[in-house]
Amino acid sequence: MINPKDRFFSEGQGYFGPRDNPLTETHCNVWDWDQLRTIKVKGTAKLFLPDEDVEVPILARLADYLSPEVRAITVDDDGLLTAISTDPKEDDTLFFAYLPFEIVKPLVPPESNTIKHFQLQELDRLGPGVDLVSYKDDSGVLHKVAFKFNPIWKPLRLQMAWNELNLLSRLPAHPNIVPFDRIVLDSIESRVLGFTTRYFPDGTLENREMPLRLEWFRQLTQVVDFLNLELGIIHGDIAPRNLLIDLEADTIRLFDFDWAVCTAGKESSTKGRDDVTGVAFALYELITYDTRLTNIPHWDRDIDMAQNIEWPCNRELDHEVSTFRDFLNEWVAKRRSDGENRSLNAPKQITWPDIPTAPDYSVPVQIGTLDGEPAWRTGARSRYTALKDGQYVFNWERPPQSRLLAKTEKPL
Repeated sequence: MINPKDRFFSEGQGYFGPRDNPLTETHCNVWDWDQLRTIKVKGTAKLFLPDEDVEVPILARLADYLSPEVRAITVDDDGLLTAISTDPKEDDTLFFAYLPFEIVKPLVPPESNTIKHFQLQELDRLGPGVDLVSYKDDSGVLHKVAFKFNPIWKPLRLQMAWNELNLLSRLPAHPNIVPFDRIVLDSIESRVLGFTTRYFPDGTLENREMPLRLEWFRQLTQVVDFLNLELGIIHGDIAPRNLLIDLEADTIRLFDFDWAVCTAGKESSTKGRDDVTGVAFALYELITYDTRLTNIPHWDRDIDMAQNIEWPCNRELDHEVSTFRDFLNEWVAKRRSDGENRSLNAPKQITWPDIPTAPDYSVPVQIGTLDGEPAWRTGARSRYTALKDGQYVFNWERPPQSRLLAKTEKPL
């Protein structure tokens, strides 16, 4: 189930007048990762102060009880519900034009397998944009996989999703990387919705009950060297939450490559996201349970922040803290002596093509009138506008997981 603290995010406050006037009408669009939809929360500037995001806890109390048709709610200055709206015009969700597979197919490895979205059976919601699902292959064999998808149209997220799909589908098999599985297509127009990877049920190293083994840390440094120095890939988000445990094979598996970049013979713009710093910060958090370093914005990070402080041990380890730190220091020194130019000239560099523009965005939409004549433009548009103009819109919306769980509970 999605962690409640990760379920909602607000796109900020929109003021229809002076924000310092407490009577100014204010709208806040809040995204729900559980139901995969936006709800507009309306009230006044007295309640919705800039950057305080009080709309999130307000919606969190109500979201599971709202009808799927509700597009907006209105609350009073105490945050109490006063009205709901099912008017589709209240829906400010941006239209996401998923790429047709006929465009993507020549750009991905030819051996990439596909599966239709309707063939996936939801088993759990692991996190924002990640579901646990199962499907049967052509031989009737049941597979349990993680399905990663992006239902939100934002340029950065769009680019990250494209990069991750292309990188994972091209990565050579490695015992410490979660393997790519299939590209997921919608059932009507065969558009690319996301992809699946193999599922490992033992959780991540973020689980503080799991003892930390030196062998697993050694594996992490090896896979980072493989990515950086052999393939010219920077993962960019080394963290305990991205290190899966495979107890059967006694290994850790790196996943979540949405921040990954290829150096491709040029300097990378990933200051603070270099994987050597990421490994040092991750090990500090794993041993100490102190998240103050990993909470530092990546652009302000420096590896010395981790190496020059005490590491109180708050986790069960199979070796002394000093052994872990000595291994880390030796590895960091070796990487520094090798020089990061090695990654810029990696012998087996992986590259992929730029993301195409979905043809849907070349369809003109009317944005008003100019001198009494309709004014048109192309590019991004709201989901409401796309639907009104007859464009195909994939519908992600689903019931809250709490309702699904309630249906499966047996009566006493």
